[in-house]
Parts: sequence; structure tokens; C-alpha cells
Amino acid sequence: MGHFVCDFVLQTDRMAREKIAGGDVTLNWRWWLTAHAATHGLAVALLTGVAVLGLAEMVLHAIIDWCKGRFRFSLALDQGLHLACKLLWVVLMVSIQT
Repeated sequence: MGHFVCDFVLQTDRMAREKIAGGDVTLNWRWWLTAHAATHGLAVALLTGVAVLGLAEMVLHAIIDWCKGRFRFSLALDQGLHLACKLLWVVLMVSIQT
């Protein structure tokens, strides 16, 4: 749910367009991408209570979205990679607790 909210509710049309290199008009694309990835990182940190997972989410989300813009990933591949990150966070949390 956190991913859905960050990707489809909190991400504006402008952010979606301008976070891609070359699509920026009002701010450099790096600012848009960082802001978007940071919302995902914050959501993961808040939902898991583990700040380092939030930071990892921010970094990986930015990399995946940059690659999507650079290599023209499909939405399905993009979302699948993001989902794989969420599964990794769950596996890491479970392994830490045991």
C-alpha cells in the first residue's frame, strides 16, 4: 500500500515527467527523482521502523526509476523491480528477527 500511495497518489504528473533526464523543465531532473525516491524511502522507514531500509529503498528506487527512463522499461518491469525490493526488505527483516 505504501508503494502504491507514493507512486500513484503522491507523485504528481509533473514529477513523473520531470524526474526523467531530458524531461525536466521547472527543476533539474535529479531533484525530482530524489524527491520521488525519498517519499518511498520515508514510507519504508516508517512502515518498517528501520531507517537503513528506508535509505536502501530510496537508493534502489532512484536507480530503478533512472533505468526506466534511460532504457525505456515497461511499467510492468518497473513495478516488478520495485516489488522485488519490497520482498527483499521483508526477507531482511525476518532474517534479522530470527
